[in-house]
Amino acid sequence: MTATYTFDVFSSLDGYGSLVPGADWGGYWGKQGPELLEHRFALFAEPQRMVFGATTHRQFAQMLAESTEESEVRDPWVTRMRNAPATIVSSTLREPLDWPDATVVSGDAVDIVARLKEGSDVPLRSHGSLSLNWALLAAGLVDRVQVTIFPVITGKSGADPIFGGAADFDLELLETRTLDGRTQELVYRPTLH
Repeated sequence: MTATYTFDVFSSLDGYGSLVPGADWGGYWGKQGPELLEHRFALFAEPQRMVFGATTHRQFAQMLAESTEESEVRDPWVTRMRNAPATIVSSTLREPLDWPDATVVSGDAVDIVARLKEGSDVPLRSHGSLSLNWALLAAGLVDRVQVTIFPVITGKSGADPIFGGAADFDLELLETRTLDGRTQELVYRPTLH
């Protein structure tokens, strides 16, 4: 049986996954609420393996290292995500990493994730890791694209278009939910167009 792979990403309404340095929105673009945080916490209660590219792993590790216990970077769902087993696809990172249960695997990401999907007894999930997931989408390895859209337009301060380097896909809507009356979560099954 092949494990399900979910590409999980946060986005502004105009499709940006992060902000240019110096932008003053704050984490979650300042729009997180209790329903969002509870939902994310529940998502990471289920056993799963995380898959990250090197850049996203470095960003998470840096944000966590620079944060305090009270900061939103250490929200309970992030702690659950960090404590899940993780595979980091990288030719530059070396173990040991400052991540509780991470394994660094070097090589072609498509081959690595194809083997993970075949051998894993738990679902696979990647949060962020844009270029990694664009390659996996093109190879047909992504089963679900989960986009959480925050109610902001970041035309001047947006960075990292979440699908800026992806191929063309048709999407079948599988699930939708509104969190805190303003944030949308959309889950799709992608098919290469």
